[in-house]
Amino acid sequence: MARPAARPSRLSVRTLFLSDIHLGFRHARARELNEFLAGIAAECIVLVGDIVDALSLARRAFWSAEHTQVIRTLLARQRAGTRLIYIPGNHDASLALMAQMLQGQLEVHREWVHRGARGARLLVMHGDQLDGDMSAPAWLTRLGDALHGMTVGVSHRINNVRRALGRPYWALTAPLKLGLPSSARYIERFETLAAGYARQHGYDGVVCGHIHSANLREIGGTLYANTGDWIESCSALVETAHGELRLLRPAQPLHASCRAPATPLPELA
Repeated sequence: MARPAARPSRLSVRTLFLSDIHLGFRHARARELNEFLAGIAAECIVLVGDIVDALSLARRAFWSAEHTQVIRTLLARQRAGTRLIYIPGNHDASLALMAQMLQGQLEVHREWVHRGARGARLLVMHGDQLDGDMSAPAWLTRLGDALHGMTVGVSHRINNVRRALGRPYWALTAPLKLGLPSSARYIERFETLAAGYARQHGYDGVVCGHIHSANLREIGGTLYANTGDWIESCSALVETAHGELRLLRPAQPLHASCRAPATPLPELA
């Protein structure tokens, strides 16, 4: 009699950063996120904003069992001993009062300082703090929103078909964003501003979300880490037990992703 296949062990990390899940938005990839969470264990989970999309829910009510499962999994991890930190973003800022009422179950901060395993101090924020410096003409903002909504809808349908065929998630919108000069300039400006904001306040780096563009690089001697999102890129940022930061994506096996090149945090006294 054949033995049942052994269940793959979870990847263990020191810290898991997630942002821009947008639960309540019909194009959120909650199923992929649930599968990702089932394969990873973290000592600390930091939710870097826009976890629930209150703005989308106000326009069009949408919620599924998969969205509920994400919340249940996160709270179950907290009850099992994982430290859970919540940083409201611009889409879930209206839920901050409710989050404050949950004090004792999770920590709530507008900004938070993460101390890496090697002593580096990283400023963790959603990123909407920088919106005032990212102004654009109203017509361009409306056009960008329309194009973004269209491409996200197309990506969602394509990936539903790919999933039915057993194919991995395809981050369709990421290359489109970087291929448009105006979008690429916007992302570059945001990254430069975020790194400068952290540097100005005396931190070694910044961890953020907000723009749905995952990245991990150094800018002017300051570490910039963007977790990405769970609508377009389906990505997360982790810190290993050795103090290295890595971007993970569900299209790659978790353990294979963790063999990819990583960014070590500075080792400080």
